[in-house]
Amino acid sequence: MIVVDVETTGTDPDRHSIVSIGAIEFEHPERQFYRECRAWDGAQVEEEALAVNGFSLTHITDPALPSLEKAIAEFIAWCKDAGERTLGGHNTSFDRDFLQASADRYNLAWHFGHRILDLHSFAWMHMVRAGVTPPTRGGRSGLSSDAILVYTGLPEEPKPHQGMVGAKMEAEAFCRLSLGRSLLDEFKHHPMPGGFELSTSSSNQQALF
Repeated sequence: MIVVDVETTGTDPDRHSIVSIGAIEFEHPERQFYRECRAWDGAQVEEEALAVNGFSLTHITDPALPSLEKAIAEFIAWCKDAGERTLGGHNTSFDRDFLQASADRYNLAWHFGHRILDLHSFAWMHMVRAGVTPPTRGGRSGLSSDAILVYTGLPEEPKPHQGMVGAKMEAEAFCRLSLGRSLLDEFKHHPMPGGFELSTSSSNQQALF
């Protein structure tokens, strides 16, 4: 699985641009990818989006930054060395749609299937199995990414949001929810809540992915 987190200038992949890509290969977490890039010429920029990711308009239009075309090409090339390339993350369809739209914009081959893995679904089902009622808001899921991180024993994600930090924390939460253990050394000092450890053998745990 490739856990990916993109930062953008808005929410519409046809009108807005990726400005950074963070990714980590779940099965080999030492393999990590991070690129900041220049927004494509003419892309719309929402002030709310920049408030979330902390980038300035000056930064994302800086000619010294790599182009989006270069960044997306490098990301696709990096992914080719992964044995399992299903995309995962929190609200993964958002990241997938932006990545695919960017590849299409520059006529780059898209080597990823339509199936994705979503941290929200993992956490929801983990809660249900543990007898915990998932939070709702207005009759719909209220399970935010920060709520999932806290549920797994991690702190909330630092603000402003940064793609590489997001990808690492999401990968760590995936591992705690599915395999009952920590993934990255930098998070091992955050203990998992009681009951997260799996009783299955390590070989069966590895077979989950």
